[in-house]
Amino acid sequence: MLLNRILYLVFCGVALSLLKEYNNEVVEPYMDEPFHVPQAQAYCRGEWSTWDPKITTPPGLYILSVLLHRIFVFRCNLALLRFTVTLTLISLPLLCARLLAFHQRRRPPPLLAPSPEALVLSTFPIAWFYGFLYYTDVPSLVSVLLTVMLATQHRHLSAALIGIISCLFRQTNIVWVMYAFATSQLMRLRFRRGNMLLHDPPALSASPGDCDILSGDLLRSITSAPAAFPELFLRFIPYTLVLALFGAFVLWNGGIVLGDKANHVPVLHVPQTYYFIAFATLIGWPAVIFGRSGPVKLANEVARRMFGTKGRVAFTALLSAFMAFTVHEFTVHHPFLLADNRHYTFYVWRRVFMLHSIVPYLFIPGYQACAWAWWLRVAGDQTLLQTLVLPLASLITLLPTPLLEPRYFMVPYILLRAQVEDVSSVGLVVEGLWYGAINLVTIYVFLYRERAGVGRFMW
Repeated sequence: MLLNRILYLVFCGVALSLLKEYNNEVVEPYMDEPFHVPQAQAYCRGEWSTWDPKITTPPGLYILSVLLHRIFVFRCNLALLRFTVTLTLISLPLLCARLLAFHQRRRPPPLLAPSPEALVLSTFPIAWFYGFLYYTDVPSLVSVLLTVMLATQHRHLSAALIGIISCLFRQTNIVWVMYAFATSQLMRLRFRRGNMLLHDPPALSASPGDCDILSGDLLRSITSAPAAFPELFLRFIPYTLVLALFGAFVLWNGGIVLGDKANHVPVLHVPQTYYFIAFATLIGWPAVIFGRSGPVKLANEVARRMFGTKGRVAFTALLSAFMAFTVHEFTVHHPFLLADNRHYTFYVWRRVFMLHSIVPYLFIPGYQACAWAWWLRVAGDQTLLQTLVLPLASLITLLPTPLLEPRYFMVPYILLRAQVEDVSSVGLVVEGLWYGAINLVTIYVFLYRERAGVGRFMW
C-alpha cells in the first residue's frame, strides 16, 4: 500500500506540474475555453442570468468553479479555472480503483492508495490531455464514475443525486445514470441466491456470433426481464427523480441540445460506433492482447468466431453487408470536422477516409475483428446481459452525435477498459508506456509546436 500511495503522489505531482506548464505556455483561453471561461467568470461575479448561447453543455463546470471560488476563495482567472478541472483529474484514479475492484470482484484499495492499474487507466490520453484545460469532459467523466461507484455499492439515493449533478456537466450522462443502475442490478441478480427471475447465461456460451444461441438466450433474457421488474422497482425509485428532472429540462429547452442547436443537430450517425471500436482498439490494444490466453489464442478465437463454421461465415457476411449499407447511408461529413485543421481528426478524415471512396468500406472486417476481440476480453467472467449493457448504452450516446470527436469516446472507453479483469503485469507496463508515449507527443506538440496561422494541435 505504501508503494501505491507513493505512485499516487507522483501522479498528482506530475499533473500539477503539467498544469503549470499549460498555464505558462497557453496564457490565453484556447479553442472552446473562450466560451467557458467568460461564462464561469460571470457566475463568479454573481451574474446568474448571463448565458452565452453558443455554449452547448449545462453549467455544471461553472457551478463547480464558483463553489471553489466561494469556499476556498479561489480567484476565477484562467489558471485557477483550469485547476478546477485538474482537481477532478487527480480524483480519477480513486474512482477507477473502485470501478476495477467491482469488475474484478475484490476489495477496493484504501482511499488514497489506488492500484497501479487505476493509475495507468487514469492517464488515458484523452482524459489526461483535457485535464489541464477548462473543458467539461474530465469533470463529466468523474461524475459518471462516481455515480457508477455509488450504484454498485447499492447506495442508490446517493447515486441518483450524483447522477443529477453529472447531467449538469453533459446532457447525455442521463444514459450513464441508467447504465449505473443496470450494472449494479445485473451483478446483484447474478449472485443472488436462488435467482430464477432473469435468464442471463455466461456471455461466451451465448455468443452473438451464433444465430441459434443468440435467438435462444438473448430472446429468453429479454422475455424474462419483466419478471425481475418487481424485484428492481424499489431500488429504481431514486432514479425516477433523475428521469423526471431530465424530462422537465427537455420540455423546457425544446430538445436535448442546449445553446448552439444549429451546429449540433442530432442525426443517425451509425459509423460513429465503428469509429469508437477502432479508436478503443488503437488506444487500448495492450489491454486486449495481454490477457491470460495471449495474443495468438485471442486471434485464433476471433477468426473462429468470424469464420469457424458456415453459420458464422454467413453471419459475418450479413453483418458486413449491413455495415457497408450504414457506411454508405449514414456517414456524416460534419462541417466542423472538414474545416478545423487544429484537430487530429481533421487529418485522419482528409488523408485516410477521404483518400478514396472505397476506403471507408475496407475497414469493415477490421471493425468486426476489433469488436470480437473486445467481446472476448470482457465477456470471459460476465453474463450475457452484463456484457451487452455497455454496448447498448454506448449506442444510445454515440448514434445521435454527428461530429467525429474523441472526447465523446472517453466515458465508454473507460467503462469498457475497466471490464477487462485479467491484464497481465507485462501488459499493464506496456499499456502505461503506450499511454505515456501518446501523452508525451500530443502534449508536446500542443504546448511547443504552435503553427503560425493555424494554432495549436489538439485531440
